Amino acid sequence: MSELGPDLCFALFTAQTFTLAAALPTWREARHQAIPRLAAAARTAGAAHILLAGDTFDTATPSPGVLRHALQAMAAEAPQTWWLLPGNHDNLAEGEALWDRIEADAPPNVRVLRDGAPGALEAGAMLLPAPVERRAMGYDPTASLGAVATPPGTLRIGLAHGGVTDFDGSAGHIPPDRAKRAALDYLALGDWHGRRAIGPRTQYSGSPEQDRFRHGRRGVCLSVALPGVGAAPEVVEIETGAFLWQDLDIALRPETDPAAALTRALPRERRRETLLRVRPVGWMRLAASIELSAALAAEAPDFAYFEPRMDAIATEVEAGDLDAIDRAGALRHAAAQLHEEAADQSRAAADRAVAAAALRRLYAYVQEVDG
Repeated sequence: MSELGPDLCFALFTAQTFTLAAALPTWREARHQAIPRLAAAARTAGAAHILLAGDTFDTATPSPGVLRHALQAMAAEAPQTWWLLPGNHDNLAEGEALWDRIEADAPPNVRVLRDGAPGALEAGAMLLPAPVERRAMGYDPTASLGAVATPPGTLRIGLAHGGVTDFDGSAGHIPPDRAKRAALDYLALGDWHGRRAIGPRTQYSGSPEQDRFRHGRRGVCLSVALPGVGAAPEVVEIETGAFLWQDLDIALRPETDPAAALTRALPRERRRETLLRVRPVGWMRLAASIELSAALAAEAPDFAYFEPRMDAIATEVEAGDLDAIDRAGALRHAAAQLHEEAADQSRAAADRAVAAAALRRLYAYVQEVDG
């Protein structure tokens, strides 16, 4: 998602699904509201054009309701113009009927970039699009941009979708110096969901509303000012995302107060707009693990989503802990066996985690607390 201003505005609106958050009505509504939020960011930047760098839809066959909502939302932002580029999820081959429908139903301020023909955004600014032909891209969609002729003294603005070669371990095909090779003043890229600058003239803005635990920040768009042909772009991030997807590690030791450590680590603001995975790391006493479980359960309702992940925490068990369960008999035997299995490094990590969790539950049951 990217934006260009003050004269132009790039915005990439991706609408990709994620099973977890699909169950959250407020998150689904936040995705719908990405369009007006992008338009508001464009107005703030003084931009008349919004470019969507692919994956406007997460499928080549979105429901009629989703398509209608998107087009109506864009129409409501007139006179701003929306330029839609096919990406790998809504590619030309699978989405021929989709793009036919968009062209037939689109309001006057929505333009479809179905071919690679350059088009004028404004006087002195040409858009060079690189639409995606098919989902599995085994080619560089920007390869022909350098051969596209534009009038002398005209800003050349590329718009493409795909991975950059050797970027984040991906098998991308777009060279990181494509902007230089094709004499582009700026290349706005879609496909990568997070904010990432490949270079001063080549940038991913990421999704305007995040949809996964990966990037650790709310979605943004980019206001990119181009002072003139050949001049360095001036890039400014504008936050557009309502929800934050965050992984949070909490370091624990036997002497640590787990409830206090959790309180210090958790975000204090905008909890209802935060999806959180909490991962205690280290080791703690068995009794402390019960305290931590209770503290986690108490905090969970404040968040849009809250998932404790206990795969990186070891439970330090002493004889006194087992005695607290039972000094002899079946319960003591079960506790000792679970302790042995949890500590057995020859077992799979998942099996050790199950044994440790079972031991904690047994301890909590005997102590008559909610573990």
